Amino acid sequence: MRPVAASSKVDAAAQDLVLGYATGYGVDLIEAFVRSLRAVYSGPAALFVGDDPAVAAFLAEHDIEALRPAPSDAWTPQPVVARFADYARVLEDRPAVRDVLLTDVRDVIFQATPFEPRARGLEVFVEYERHVLADHGFQMKHLRAGVGADLADKLKDNRCICAGTIFGPADEVARVCRLILMLGAIPKSAIGGGFGIDQASLAAAIGYDLIPADIQDNYKRVATVGLSLEGVRAVDGLIVNPDGGFSPVVHQYDRHENLVQAVRERWASATPDRVRTGPQGLDRLLAKLSASTGRRLPELR
Repeated sequence: MRPVAASSKVDAAAQDLVLGYATGYGVDLIEAFVRSLRAVYSGPAALFVGDDPAVAAFLAEHDIEALRPAPSDAWTPQPVVARFADYARVLEDRPAVRDVLLTDVRDVIFQATPFEPRARGLEVFVEYERHVLADHGFQMKHLRAGVGADLADKLKDNRCICAGTIFGPADEVARVCRLILMLGAIPKSAIGGGFGIDQASLAAAIGYDLIPADIQDNYKRVATVGLSLEGVRAVDGLIVNPDGGFSPVVHQYDRHENLVQAVRERWASATPDRVRTGPQGLDRLLAKLSASTGRRLPELR
C-alpha cells in the first residue's frame, strides 16, 4: 500500500486550501508534513512560520506559501489561540477558497488528499472515541476554566473532539475560528489566551450548538491516534486503521514510537521523537508558574 496521489488541477474560482501553524519550528519538525502532503495533493497550501531562512527555502522548494502571523501590540495569546485569528484573516482575505483544512503540523502526515469526499458542512474530529469529556482531564480542566464548572459539567457526556484538525467550507471554518476567539476572550486573558483554551472553546462552541458541525468518527477523514492506538499499525509505509483501511490525515502519530519510526522511514529520517515546544528547563517551569499565577490574580478590564 502507498499513499494515493491526487489531481493538481484546481478551479481558479474555487480553490481548496491546507492551512497550518508552524511558528518556531525548524525543517525537522515540518519535513514529514510537507513531503507527505505533496505526495498526495498539489493544490494550495500555506503555513504560518517564523523567520528561519531554511524553513522558508524548504517551503518554497515544495510550493507551499510561507505566511507570517499578524503583529500585535496588545493581547498576545499563546500560538494555539493566536492561530485562529490568523486563520480567520487569511480566509476572509481569500474569497476564492472553497474547502479548507486547518491542521496541526509537527504531528500530522497525509496518506491521501484530505479533500475527498467533499465537505458537506463543518467537520470536527473525535480524538478519544471510547470515552467522553468527563474522562479527559485535560479538556475538562480547561473547559471549566473557560466557561465555568456548571456549564462545563453540562457537556461532560459529550464526545471528545480535537482543535488540531478542522475541515469544511471556508466561510464556516472562518466562523468557528471567530467563535473560538470570542469564547476565549470571555475569561481573564491569562486563561483565554493560554494553552488548552482552544480545545475548550471548540468543545463549547460545538457542544452548545453555537455553530452546526458534523462530529466525525475517528479513522475516517482523520485518524487521531494519540489516545487510540488499539489496532493501529504501520504497514508498507502507511499507518493503517483498526479496520484495515487508512485515513487521509493522521494526527498525533508522534505519541507512539512504532509510528514515528514508520514516518522516519517513509518521509523524513530526521523526524524527532515527540518534542516539547516552547521554553524548556527552568524557563519552562517559570513560564508555567507565571501562567498559573496569572490565572488566579484579578484582572482589570
